[in-house]
Formats: sequence, C-alpha cells, structure tokens
Amino acid sequence: MTSQRLHDEHDPQPVRHSEVVMEGRVWDVVRDEVDLGDAGTHVREYVRHPGAVAVLALDGEDRICLVQQYRHPIRTREWEVPAGLLDVPGEPPWEAAARELHEEADLVAGRLEVLVDLHPSPGGLDEAIRVFLARETSPVPEDERHVREAEEHGMPCAWVPLDDVVEAALDGRVQNGILVAAALAAKVARARGFDTLRPHDVAWPQRPTPSLALAPETTP
Repeated sequence: MTSQRLHDEHDPQPVRHSEVVMEGRVWDVVRDEVDLGDAGTHVREYVRHPGAVAVLALDGEDRICLVQQYRHPIRTREWEVPAGLLDVPGEPPWEAAARELHEEADLVAGRLEVLVDLHPSPGGLDEAIRVFLARETSPVPEDERHVREAEEHGMPCAWVPLDDVVEAALDGRVQNGILVAAALAAKVARARGFDTLRPHDVAWPQRPTPSLALAPETTP
C-alpha cells in the first residue's frame, strides 16, 4: 500500500444488542454486544457523542488564537483552540465553527477551510472532530460580542506564534489533543503553501449521525 492509498476503512460490524446504560446531560454511555465474526461476540461500552468542531485561527504574523479553559476530568486549565459541540439541529459544521470562533474568541473568519479531521479516542467514544483553519480574521464589534457564562466566564484568550505552540506541544507543555493535532497540521499546511487544505464544506462521512446515535443496528 502506498501513502496515497492509505485510509481508514469504515466497516460496521453487526450489533446483536444495544442499550443506553447512562443518560448524561451532554452525552450517553452505551453498551453494545457486537459480533466480530471469527473473533467472537464481545460487549463494548462507549460514550455516544454528537461530534464537535474546532477552529485554529491564524493571523498575518503566524500567530494562532488560544483560549484557556478549566477541564475538570483532568483538573487542568488547558490551552485550546476555540471549539464546541455539534448540538444545534441542522447547523452545518462550518457554521458551527464560525459560531464558536465568534463566541469564544470574538473573531470573524474571512476565510475558512478544513485543516484536519480526528477521532480523538476511538476505543472509548464515537466522537468525530473537524478542525477548521480560519484566516483573514477580524474582531467582532464590541456591541455584538457574546457574553461568556458558566465555565467560559473570564476565559483568557491569547495570540501565540504557531512555532511556539508546536514547540510547547513537542515539549509536553501543552497536551490538549485537538490543539496538538491542529498546530502540527497547520505547520505542515503552511510549509506546503496551504495548497492541501480542503474546502470548508467538503464531505465529512465520519461524522456521527442522529440516526446512528438514536437507532443503532440490532440483530435478533
């Protein structure tokens, strides 16, 4: 296999039984009995997730916009790129990305393209994340800015050189998975003159769909 042909293979296996074992405020925990053929039938528990988008905003000085947010499961204030759930029915991913950039960073993108797609933890959750690259950004007018509340209240925002973020990731000083992947992808994209970026509305077949989330395949 050549690198040109390397790709993940979408290959759903028969699910004999599926149940929601915990309904959460944002996502659920699901237990599936999956038939893996010669490998036997196995029970797998995982988090069912609506999917998410993230935005790496890059300015004319090769700086990226970062926000710092407290993440309770790891008890850490992480530096991240603006991101959010795909939890608005019918909202296209690129519009969700633009909304998150507006709400979390007070920015509007003049140019938005797909930077990288991720499955951050496929052994434990079905989340798919699409990261966009935003360029030609401009600030949101003061009277149109989002009022940040709850865990986003007082959230710091900083512009940091892309190369510094890459070094911080390689040194282990920043460890947010989306930020690390996005920064490395952006560095490669920049080296290629941004010629390999995909259009903002390119197909995203890996994104979880409501039909899969609400009605998983069952077999008697």
